[in-house]
Amino acid sequence: MKMRILNWLLLPIGLMAGCQNQEAAPTGAAKGIPGQAWWKEGIIYQIYPRSFKDSDGDGVGDLRGIIEKLDYIERLGVTMVWLNPIYASPNADNGYDISDYRAIMQEFGSMEDFDELLAGLHSRGIRFVMDVVVNHSSDEHEWFVQSRSSRDNPYRDYYHWWPAEKGKPNYRYSLFDPKGEAWKYDSLTDAYYLHYFAQKQPDLKWENPKVRQEVYDIMKFWAEKGVDGFRLDAFQYVSKDTTFPKLPEGYEKEVIKYYGMGPGLHGYLKEMNREVLSQYDVFVVSEGAGSSFEDAHSLVDADRNELQMAYHFEGMDVGNSLDGYTLAEFKSVYSRWDSAFAKKGWLSIFLANHDVPRMVSKFGDDRPAYRAASSKMLNTFILSMRGTPYCYYGDELGMTNIGFDSIQQYQDIAARNGYQKALSEGRDMEQFLKELKFLSRDNGRTPMQWDSSRHAGFTTGTPWLPVNENHAQINVAAQEESPNSCLNYFRQMAQLRKSHLFLTYGDYQLLLPADEQVYAYTRTLEGEGALVLLNFSAAEAAAPLDKLPGFEERPLINNYPGLQVDASFITLKPYQAVLLPLK
Repeated sequence: MKMRILNWLLLPIGLMAGCQNQEAAPTGAAKGIPGQAWWKEGIIYQIYPRSFKDSDGDGVGDLRGIIEKLDYIERLGVTMVWLNPIYASPNADNGYDISDYRAIMQEFGSMEDFDELLAGLHSRGIRFVMDVVVNHSSDEHEWFVQSRSSRDNPYRDYYHWWPAEKGKPNYRYSLFDPKGEAWKYDSLTDAYYLHYFAQKQPDLKWENPKVRQEVYDIMKFWAEKGVDGFRLDAFQYVSKDTTFPKLPEGYEKEVIKYYGMGPGLHGYLKEMNREVLSQYDVFVVSEGAGSSFEDAHSLVDADRNELQMAYHFEGMDVGNSLDGYTLAEFKSVYSRWDSAFAKKGWLSIFLANHDVPRMVSKFGDDRPAYRAASSKMLNTFILSMRGTPYCYYGDELGMTNIGFDSIQQYQDIAARNGYQKALSEGRDMEQFLKELKFLSRDNGRTPMQWDSSRHAGFTTGTPWLPVNENHAQINVAAQEESPNSCLNYFRQMAQLRKSHLFLTYGDYQLLLPADEQVYAYTRTLEGEGALVLLNFSAAEAAAPLDKLPGFEERPLINNYPGLQVDASFITLKPYQAVLLPLK
């Protein structure tokens, strides 16, 4: 059999990718692509601030730690940074319980630190995305302190209260409550308050126009400081039917249908757009996109004058069990969403965030023999799909799940309270802990692995969450020195995306839909494009040439040093990822 090995060694593509003024103009930039926008062409790097870099030795990451690493962030080639909440907070849910929306959490630093961070990002051509958590506040926010003090307090109607004399309100589910109950009795005024999340996170009453104005004023405060975008946490839940009727039997199978996308949501978003978003050069993405494509389009289509970008969770539902997932299932989710948004609206593309396990442990293969290749392959997927990519800190290194064995090791309120709920329900606790070990949010929150020293160079103190023991092998310092590392591959892939607009705006066509190992697709725009081949398995995989379009033999990028092609097949090595220019 005649065989040829394509062994083009890809030169590093602009390792100073973040230096905007040194980059070549991307292909297609001058072609007047309809709907072009900076936030569509961005690459977002999500940082969990508690876990990125600790500058003062207290074991908690902070703003000055991020400032220390701005050059590193710039060299990644990302164009935006999204920080999880940094506001003043009692930390019942790691900052998602906010007690002052105009102050910085003391653990993270000061407002002066924030201003310096923002200026440092902007001077490097990197924009900043602020997390806005306004479905609920902390119970220690002054609004709630006032609200619960008496029934006739001016702030009473800032939250959802149900007077006890009316009887117990109809059941509502709480994600973080030990009993799953969203109504909490408060004896001070003999009433129940609503909390879709933890008891210390009472839901704000968006039906009150004063609450909405408070939120818009907060967003204006940060926009005036120069923030470039907002991520709205749990926003699809803000609108409620305040009569709180009994939910129909079987509602649990369609929770979002009954808890999300409430009756006033679109009105609130249109109002937010008029009051805030249209007044500044910012973009806004909302966590969650409803329960259907129609819901998602109604939130983000340009003619709706609401939000700019959909952030759907269906992809995160893939593989949420110890049984793993099938590639067919994975392809189906991402292909259906791309098709639904091919002509209108805009999507986010991501495989990890602060609420899910590490990307390589869930979707790739974190065994030492395959971790690097599968990490590169997954980053190739994120950075070659249509939509704005979100890359989670540490995934550029191939950081893995930490794998706690006992409930005492967990810090996350969802894990701890979920454990108590499972106990009370008589569940198989050994099985529960196995699932938690794999799926826990703490897996994705362990400290960034900077070097092989004690605590991975994250802190000189005791880290708030243990550092993964594999930091001796997986760390920035080691990967900086290796041209074939996950880190340097990520930089190359980020630069490739920015250099070729067909990877942002181009059409997507799925190939080999029934193949159980290979995810193959093309990205094309105005006569330019690439064939993307991703082997999602730990075995070699053959892609038949007669099912593929014509391609040039020199790869745009390849996570292995060569590509094996014969007369009939391209044979991909385990977890190989390659982009080939189309003829």
